[in-house]
Amino acid sequence: MAERSLRRIGVLTGGGDAPGLNAALRAVVKTAILRYGWTVIGFEDGYEGAILGRARQLGLDDVRGLLVRGGTILGASNRANPFFFAHPEQGDTEPRDHSRTLLATLERIGIDALIVIGGEGSLSIAHRLNEMGLRVIGIPKTIDNDVRGTLQTIGFDTAVTTATEAIDRLHTTAESHHRVMLVELMGRDAGWIALSAGVAGGADVILIPEIPFVLDRVVEVIRGRRQRRRSFTIVAVAEGARPLDGEAVFERTGPLPYQRKYGGISLVLQKQLSRILPTEVRAVVLGHLQRGGTPTPTDRALATALGSAAVDALADDDDGVMVAIRAHPAGQATWGIVRVPLAEVARGPRLVPLDHPLVRAARGIGISFAQQDEE
Repeated sequence: MAERSLRRIGVLTGGGDAPGLNAALRAVVKTAILRYGWTVIGFEDGYEGAILGRARQLGLDDVRGLLVRGGTILGASNRANPFFFAHPEQGDTEPRDHSRTLLATLERIGIDALIVIGGEGSLSIAHRLNEMGLRVIGIPKTIDNDVRGTLQTIGFDTAVTTATEAIDRLHTTAESHHRVMLVELMGRDAGWIALSAGVAGGADVILIPEIPFVLDRVVEVIRGRRQRRRSFTIVAVAEGARPLDGEAVFERTGPLPYQRKYGGISLVLQKQLSRILPTEVRAVVLGHLQRGGTPTPTDRALATALGSAAVDALADDDDGVMVAIRAHPAGQATWGIVRVPLAEVARGPRLVPLDHPLVRAARGIGISFAQQDEE
């Protein structure tokens, strides 16, 4: 891997699936072949394929028609951390560090550089591999939109669109039956989906991890709406939302800090509110519907731009960076592509700032975040 000339690059899709992954793969393959004449090798199931050598060459025919397809043709895995992996062929009974195994596998296959399409976790791993000498470029994807260093990630727009459409549909049934509807949305420790879809869908209450909520405040909003003859209430709940005096609802899937399976906060709230209120309370967990389906035009365009830019970065002899989008000054294009050091991405997830314009706008139009000191 010391040779700087590029002839053969690898690509993988790590972490959870997200709409637009196939569009990014298509852009990587087409740019690498048509612009630079390189060979592209795709690794199956994220880092697991790179460790075990499950790989196949991707040509132009392999990516034909991928622009509109959800998911990823390479498969994905959010449990295959090469620094904490149980190798089935080496008899591991417990996970251990297989980063050297991965590097040896890439060396054997003849990979000159690797493009990782992933979220904060996958790109943090990419940073560690880069520090070990692997030439790596990152592309940010996750419906959670929590990757540091970029304004938006591949998959986020589609997830928000799906969530907003769900909230739109719940308005009519909630109003017809005078119900309180709790809509649980994905996002892990970040509230970007719940905030964006809650504002776009006209939720009355938005609960996000960044602003711990007080149950009494939620009750006050519901009772206040009934007093004003507004017979229903829509509450957008991020799966990582937590009460001021408690923790988020999750199940541990492993010993590492990020190995958490979130979900169930809306069901907890449903039981609590049903004991307090005479109003019927229903919970809807949108779940993996937010990950599936055809990517929106915004996600297709973003994935194409970032996929092509990642290949260009390698051609410029640049590595250890993530291609990202940043806002341009007023009067120029709405956004542009920049290269962000993977070290910045590895600093941790990008959470919703409390002074974010959408938070301020939500408060301005009367949406409650159910926080303790809320007016």
